[in-house]
Amino acid sequence: MNDAPHRDRPVYRPTRVGLFPQWAIFWLLTLATSAGAMEPPTPPYQLATEIPYRTAPDLPDQARERCRLDVYWPTRRPGFATVVWFHGGGLTEGSKSIPAGLKEKGMAVVAAGYRLAPEAKAPVFIQDAAAAVAWTFRHIASYGGSPHRIYVSGHSAGGYLTAMVGLDKQWLAAEGVDADQIAGLIPLSPQAITHFTIRSERGIGPTQPFLDELAPLYHVRKEAPPMLLITGDRELELYGRYEENAYFWRMMKIAGHPNTELRELTGFNHGSMAEPALPLLLEFIAKQTPAPPAPPTK
Repeated sequence: MNDAPHRDRPVYRPTRVGLFPQWAIFWLLTLATSAGAMEPPTPPYQLATEIPYRTAPDLPDQARERCRLDVYWPTRRPGFATVVWFHGGGLTEGSKSIPAGLKEKGMAVVAAGYRLAPEAKAPVFIQDAAAAVAWTFRHIASYGGSPHRIYVSGHSAGGYLTAMVGLDKQWLAAEGVDADQIAGLIPLSPQAITHFTIRSERGIGPTQPFLDELAPLYHVRKEAPPMLLITGDRELELYGRYEENAYFWRMMKIAGHPNTELRELTGFNHGSMAEPALPLLLEFIAKQTPAPPAPPTK
């Protein structure tokens, strides 16, 4: 048996780069690649729910329960526009939700709840709406949105709240915000006179017109944000809601407001007009401020 070494057998001599052998570098690169592959990609939209926009320690129970909002926002489009959305329900019912027609449109939606009658009395729900809008001005930049592109909208009672916080400047001023900072108001089938729930508190019936400082019409003014009024069919609407808004539109024009539009959705009643109104809302927003360019795809 020959114990002499095999001179033609290759001898392994690890090559070192710096202080690490090649096999160690390969192992580290493989580990880093595997760790990166395990991280899920950021979804294009995210949703945060049940965020309180009133946090005082002495809040009544209904305020703690209902003064909350949900934020739905795009993750890959910095500087996006935001719609603060108020639900309908006659100021007596309803709950916050993100309208399906506003999802995946390159913008954020802040859906806000508010206190309801009969437990809450006017103007509590207007104050809540103003607080939710002010929260959006203070916080939307942390989600990537622009505080200069905040719009306010809502259907029915939500449209009434939209018009009130945008036209009567006292409510947002109490929250440290100038109402004229709002990029646009899009109330869908709003009450333009004093809301019927507020009138009912005063013993006024639904068919008796009444207009005071709690009516959007009382606060028509030239310097208000751009506004789009949308109603259902005048023959199908609730208690002459189209005619209220037509007078609202006319008085804004007479006051010198340069950018108030009125649209009537033929064939749709008060309840069914909200969904077909959303494309008009999106069109209006696109006209006010062009959207920032989308980031390049890799």
